[in-house]
Order: sequence, then C-alpha cells, then structure tokens
Amino acid sequence: MAAGSASSPTICFKHNPVLGPKPTSTSPPVLLFSPLTRNFGEINLRCRRKPKLTVCFVLENEKLNTQSEIIEAKEIEVKIEEQSSAARLAEKLARKRSERFTYLVAAVMSSLGITSMAVLAIYYRFSWQMEGGEVSFSEMFGTFALSFGAAVGMEFWAIWAHRALWHDSLWHMHESHHKPREGAFELNDVFAITNAVPAIALLAYGFFNKGLIPGLCFGAGLGITVFGMAYMFVHDGLVHKRFPVGPIANVPYFRRIAAAHQLHHSEKFNGVPYGLFLGPKELEEVGGNEELEKEVNRRIKNSKGL
Repeated sequence: MAAGSASSPTICFKHNPVLGPKPTSTSPPVLLFSPLTRNFGEINLRCRRKPKLTVCFVLENEKLNTQSEIIEAKEIEVKIEEQSSAARLAEKLARKRSERFTYLVAAVMSSLGITSMAVLAIYYRFSWQMEGGEVSFSEMFGTFALSFGAAVGMEFWAIWAHRALWHDSLWHMHESHHKPREGAFELNDVFAITNAVPAIALLAYGFFNKGLIPGLCFGAGLGITVFGMAYMFVHDGLVHKRFPVGPIANVPYFRRIAAAHQLHHSEKFNGVPYGLFLGPKELEEVGGNEELEKEVNRRIKNSKGL
C-alpha cells in the first residue's frame, strides 16, 4: 500500500497475455497424442488459471492535510491575536500612565499655586487689618468662621447640585463622569471650573477691601477653595485613581468615602450617595451599610493584592 497525492484512489489491473482474444489460426487440428501436443496439458492448465488482478490503492491524505492546515492557521491566528492583544494592552497601559502623570502635574501645580496664593492672601489680608496697632477681632473671627462654614456648606451644595442638576438637566455633561474616560480630562471637569469662579471673585473682593463684609467674602472664598482642593484629592485621586494620593488611601474614613462613592457609580441605591464626604452617612440612611462594608473590604483586599 503506497501513499500518493492523487485526488482519488487508483486501481490497476494486470492481465496475462494468454487471456487475450482467442486465436483464429487456420492451421489443421493437431492429434491429442501427437508429439506436437506434448505440452497441450500445460497450455490448457495455463488457460484455465484465473486472471491475475493487481489492485493498487493510492490513499490520499488531503483531508488530513487540510485539517492540519486549518489547525496551523488557527494557531497562527491565535498567536497574532495574542500579540495584537499584548500590544494593545501595552499601549493602553502606557496611555493610562501618561494620563495619570498629566493629571498629577495639573493637580500638584494647581494645588501649590492655589495654596501659595491663599497663604499670601491670608497673610496680607490680616497684616493689613492690623495696621496702626488696631485689630478688628470681629472681622478676623468672621473670616475664619465663614471659611469653615463655606467648606462644610459646599458639601451640602454638592449633594443638592449632584442630585437636582448633574443627574437631571446637566446630565449631558455629567454623563462623561459615569463612562470610561478617554484622555486625562472629561467634560464633567467643567463643574470644577464653575465652582472656582465664585471662589476667586469672593477672594478678590475680600482681599482688596477692608471691613466686615469683605472679610466674610474673603472667608467664604477661602472655604470654597479648601473644599475644592480636598474634593480633588479624595474624589479624583483616591476614588477614581486619576493620580496617586499616597497615605491618604490608608485613612479608614477616607476609605469609607471612596467605597461609598463607588456605590454611587454602581447605582445600587438609585444613585445614593450624591455627596462625597457625607457619603457613608447617606448610605446609612437608606440601609446600605452592608453593601458599604463589602465594598470597603473589597478595596482593602485589592490594596493588599489578595
């Protein structure tokens, strides 16, 4: 049995010459016992033998070859896909690192710039108040009190605005925050700028004018600024990991804040919590403590690499 490349099995027949057409000789008959017929029996025996039939099977391996080629092609395709996936993953990781670095630079520069400006403004504001040896304690107390009050009040403003505006009439802008981000920034970042505008205006008015009312405005602008910086580091850095925040991630209450805000994005409680720093309290009011603890434990395991 031989293997070949023929497209179908081949059968070969071999015939004995004695099986050819019966001779039509016109020679006279020969006697049975004549010396001329001494080989008659042998000839007759040969004539009675069955024809020799040789069958040659040429088996094709086209089907097996085709299957082997398909398997090889699939293996090559899988390898190419794996290489493409690895390349895409490497590109995505590089892009993410670039985005995180870009946002980190923006966060640090803005924080340093705002902090330095705020410190200088506070120094000159109060040194200006104490010129001539007279200290306006009411103005000074009002400035500090409103700074704290504005920072706390911004959380309640954020809760209301988040529910009534960002998830309602301004959803077309806030929606970018609930989708995978492409790039270092998103349309939702516009809200941070809109909150910065009144803060800068209040600080400027309070800085260039004397009196109780300018002092209160200065304090309000300072409180909004402090809240904005804290919101950026906790919300953007800790929760959404847009840049590294260092030891802030290990503070237990900040970890609960991050877990609560993550539940806001899961929409398990119809969007609650809408606030950030009071997020755990909002979840407690709607019976979300169990889910909050699960999310906290999940984040702890992820941070430890378990």
